[in-house]
Amino acid sequence: MGYARLMETVGRVNDLLNAQSILNWDARTMMPHGGHETRSKQLATLSVLTRDLLVSDATRSALDAAEAEVASKSDDAVEKQMVAQVREAIDYHSRIPADLTRQRAELGSIGHAIWMKARSESDFASFAPHLEKTVALNREMAEAIGYSEHPYDALMYRFEPGETVASLKPLFNRLREAIIPLVRAIGEKQPPRFDFLERDYPIETQYELGRRLSAAVGYDFERGRLDTTVHPFEVSFTRNDVRITTRYYRNYLPASLFGTLHETGHGLYEQGVDPAYTRTPFATDMVGLYAVGGVSFGAHESQSRLWENHVGRARAFWDNNFDVAKEYFPEQLGDVSVEEFWRAINRVRPGFIRVEADELTYDLHIMLRTDIEAALIDGSLKVKDLPEAWNAKIKEYLGLEVPSDAKGVLQDVHWSSGQIGTFCNYTIGNVMAGQLFETASKDPGIASGLANGDYEPLRHFMVENIHQHGRRYSRDTLLVRTTGRTLDPEPYVAYLTKKYQEIYSL
Repeated sequence: MGYARLMETVGRVNDLLNAQSILNWDARTMMPHGGHETRSKQLATLSVLTRDLLVSDATRSALDAAEAEVASKSDDAVEKQMVAQVREAIDYHSRIPADLTRQRAELGSIGHAIWMKARSESDFASFAPHLEKTVALNREMAEAIGYSEHPYDALMYRFEPGETVASLKPLFNRLREAIIPLVRAIGEKQPPRFDFLERDYPIETQYELGRRLSAAVGYDFERGRLDTTVHPFEVSFTRNDVRITTRYYRNYLPASLFGTLHETGHGLYEQGVDPAYTRTPFATDMVGLYAVGGVSFGAHESQSRLWENHVGRARAFWDNNFDVAKEYFPEQLGDVSVEEFWRAINRVRPGFIRVEADELTYDLHIMLRTDIEAALIDGSLKVKDLPEAWNAKIKEYLGLEVPSDAKGVLQDVHWSSGQIGTFCNYTIGNVMAGQLFETASKDPGIASGLANGDYEPLRHFMVENIHQHGRRYSRDTLLVRTTGRTLDPEPYVAYLTKKYQEIYSL
């Protein structure tokens, strides 16, 4: 009975994590500003309760009994894998003092309000004391967790198991080698027409168009919803309640359009997890303590970037959906051809804001942040010097002078919530998306579907190969099973090179 007791405990852990997720979703979409202080206490209480339940004597006893029950099963048996994941999580959290968990949760919730105010006023100095505490707590976390080479490795483990500062270097070098010359060559070319994307697009109509396109690629609104937030995100409370958000600018259509498609990709992942895994380790991040079914943040980003970019920014998508967009915005798009629209949404223009970056320069933003985080954690960069370091990297990579903290070091929400170690996931997701899409596109049914506006074959491929497995297999195991090899940047590099050579006649 040990296994059954263990799975019931894991279900309760999942319930607590979902309660935290609901409170976080509310804080970022609906909650009045005055609620942040008490909300931080609520989230801290739930975080400590969750951690204490996971590492309790009763859970350890059930785990010992469960390990004995499944010992004779094969290594790939579901029960044995689930038990092994609980053991890994308990060992991990046992190394982290409960008070440190409480401090991080409380500081993270308070930080969102501090960050929002600092960002609105473009005032890094007002956010710096909070970030100092956040960095200090994450250093404590790294030391408690342990690492072989770099303290940042310990923090990345929560989000992308197996990646290290050392393993990222050759990946980042290969991408810089391919991307930077393309960006410079494009800078010499005449930019495509773009004016029509900055016309007046009523927000209510943007919402309706985004919802329609999200549903078209497979997002199930019977088990989901689309809301507005400052910084778009997806959150799931089991596969039957998966919520996405976006943000709107009345005079800039792409922000909501591609923000919605991006978060739709995340939502499709969570909605596609095998229902048999609900309230089990395969639908719960027991190490990171998130109610999430994706095996890693990088794997999750592979789905959002794939549906946003490989599908949503492709010429075929707009051959099939430009008339839909014109239904909603007949005046704004009345003098625009599908060719002009496609080139405009793929325009390369180095900018300050990561979430609004074009597809080609996006990874340069990610590499900048990853390098800065690693330096903050190993102490080679001080928080007070962060804006200067940030601005210098933007100048080096993108040739831009950062005009304000709001468009520079304050733009991302991650540090406000205490999340350090996750930025590499976005680039890993891009690379993984390129690899998966290359393999999927070889299927004639999928290729035909994309050409004709039928996205079900591609969605089905992702469900069968990625989504349904939840957290059962590692990222690289999924890649090997699906593409025949571990993470490989070459399909992504080939995709970017071919696409932008065509658009800009390089």
